[in-house]
Amino acid sequence: MNVGELLASLRGDDAPLTVEATHSVPPVPARLAPYPEWLLPELRTVLEARGILELYRHQARAAEFLHQGRHTVVATPTASGKSLCYHLPVLDRLLRDATAARALYLYPTKALARDQMAEVEALLGAVPGAELTVAVYDGDTPPSVRQALRERGSLVLTNPHMLHAGILPNHTLWQGLFTALRYVVIDEVHTLSGIYGSHVANVLRRLTRICRHYGSDPVFCAASATISNPGEHARRLLERPVEVVDEDGSARGTKHFVFANPNLVSASSGLRVPAVEAARHLAGRLLASGLQTIWFCRSRSSVEVLLKYLRDEARARNIDQDRIAGYRGGYLPDLRRKIERGLASGAITTVVATSALELGIDIGSLDVCVLVGYPGTVSSTFQRAGRVGRRNRESAVILLARAMAIDQFLMGNPGYLFDRPREAVSIDPDNPIILTNHVKCAAFELPFDKAAGFGQCEQIGEVLDFLTDDLRLLVREGGRYHFAGPTYPAEGVSLNAADMDNVVIMDVEHRTVLAEVDRPSAITEVYKGAIYGHQGEQYLVEELHFADRRAEVKRVEVDYYTEADSETEVRVLHVDRSEQHDHYRSHHGEVHVSTLAKAFKKIRFYTRENVGIGEIHLPPEEIETEACFLAIGPDLAAEAGLTSGAGASGLRGLGSLIQGLVPLFVRVDPADVKVSTELRHPHFGCPTITLYDRVQGGVGLAEQIFAGHRAILAAARGLLERCACRTGCPSCIGPGRDLGATPKQHARVLLGGMLAPAHTREREAEA
Repeated sequence: MNVGELLASLRGDDAPLTVEATHSVPPVPARLAPYPEWLLPELRTVLEARGILELYRHQARAAEFLHQGRHTVVATPTASGKSLCYHLPVLDRLLRDATAARALYLYPTKALARDQMAEVEALLGAVPGAELTVAVYDGDTPPSVRQALRERGSLVLTNPHMLHAGILPNHTLWQGLFTALRYVVIDEVHTLSGIYGSHVANVLRRLTRICRHYGSDPVFCAASATISNPGEHARRLLERPVEVVDEDGSARGTKHFVFANPNLVSASSGLRVPAVEAARHLAGRLLASGLQTIWFCRSRSSVEVLLKYLRDEARARNIDQDRIAGYRGGYLPDLRRKIERGLASGAITTVVATSALELGIDIGSLDVCVLVGYPGTVSSTFQRAGRVGRRNRESAVILLARAMAIDQFLMGNPGYLFDRPREAVSIDPDNPIILTNHVKCAAFELPFDKAAGFGQCEQIGEVLDFLTDDLRLLVREGGRYHFAGPTYPAEGVSLNAADMDNVVIMDVEHRTVLAEVDRPSAITEVYKGAIYGHQGEQYLVEELHFADRRAEVKRVEVDYYTEADSETEVRVLHVDRSEQHDHYRSHHGEVHVSTLAKAFKKIRFYTRENVGIGEIHLPPEEIETEACFLAIGPDLAAEAGLTSGAGASGLRGLGSLIQGLVPLFVRVDPADVKVSTELRHPHFGCPTITLYDRVQGGVGLAEQIFAGHRAILAAARGLLERCACRTGCPSCIGPGRDLGATPKQHARVLLGGMLAPAHTREREAEA
């Protein structure tokens, strides 16, 4: 079966899904440019032997900028050859000046760093006489290799976490690297957004200080997926002027986008065939087709559930189950690399993955990409779609919708993906909490001179004085600030709360480490009694030693998986800004959020029936963050039935609908914004919808929602009106049976009143 035959089969009468829309992107021929004259002839010969007789135009342009010493950002699609943009000038310089030039590559993941190391080693291995030391520096690097890299590493490939906690605090051991550093490459910078990107921007400020200390001034190259503001983002991240290369010159085959909606079970209730059931049906066709396929799921648990279903389907069709694999965070390095090699060689024909395979790891050219649910951003959608149909191959991307507001919005508005500009990436390096933590780390690395500054930070003096006078971590001596704390500060500063403090998952029968999970996720994934999925098999969590960060699991044969339920309390700390509308008021401020996992459900495979419950006994997760509040006025509250309590379900459903649509207007993972609703809010004294950043300190998401919430409300009303259900369903405000008799009508009244023509006026609120 080819791609065209597969697409035709999706419209069959027996399919449990409906093709709502299709969109085909026509093939694009390559736009080429000659090799630059300055490129080392031996390096060019190696590339030509690989069949690369000319460069894509964007490769030649970016390489020229970097060779000239101009900081550059390359923002082109997946599989457009971004790596060669920086490999050419970097390797040319290292080969010509092996004793006095070094380079540093930063990748977001270990897997991507090792994939690129293999590529560089293959290139250098074919260059006669090349004797450069190239290696990855991460937690898996043996001590002997670490020593060699420190002493004579020509090219060091690492990640922001290792640079932050392993290299910069120990810069005296890396003097050779910093003294001769000529290039710094930062790959996949579109992933450096929000809180993580804000941390990494400060790590780069620290890197710049240390380079200046050793007398080097490297050229920076940033590589990114297609986003709307690559130049702005790179300039904010690097705090340098940059050249922008965003015109793709690579060849593309025809790519078909299919918007597939699981069929309605009942039009009046709005219930649909579960997305996982539609995926099972689609899986049968794809497994039989022989087309190499990648499935993207929204969570690690959904990867394991779908992987089990695929393997069950393969067993029924007598298909080798070793040709089907899962790929997600938490898998150990050897397993991940085995899967990557299998995909590249064709030994694995089907892989079920999270966003871990969204980035530029070389897994060959696949045929079909199935997105089980909208990934959350337009950029991420096209990143995943870019895994298939490289060069001139025809390919298909199938968006399989869930019964959720954001997915159903796209089923009715497929043009959103193609007509709307890519999202903008934003960071806030001067976030007070993040900045203070990194100034503390920087002072440990080198004494601080207030006049020298810290990148483009304007409040560095205030931060230094705070660390000195209030926290007493620094001391002033002769106009300089010296670290005087008792501990190694980088060790206690996590870049994204997932890189440190992981919980190790131990197979107690074989006494081996099975995988890892970050601590915040542990309370809802590996609590005692949970079923932990791994490569389609089930393990029972016998004990979680939370203080020791260790979960003990045992392989079991069960017909269910588990889901944790949690309760959240949101308390207002202060309100900073308010706007008065005709029928409601919007506010922006800070809140304290406490989340407690209290119980879990046992869900049977295939039928999804609840077959049992259990209790969770773990401490709550607590943060202080930013929030946007929509406080309903008394007249509208009465009209919508909120004052009598009858409309509580409508308020709750509207909050859920708004939360689901936020990622269409703010570049954010859906899990990063949470919602809470209260009929009589203790602070505002009226019905209130609260949307808050799910990260400590907040990163400006709530502020963006506050500024643009009326567009979100308009989209919510449009989706609500298009949905055919009578009382509410998962595709709009949630299942009617859970929300009361008339929740949809209450939500419709609320939206109508809130979107009535209004004149807003802003004022500063009392703290």
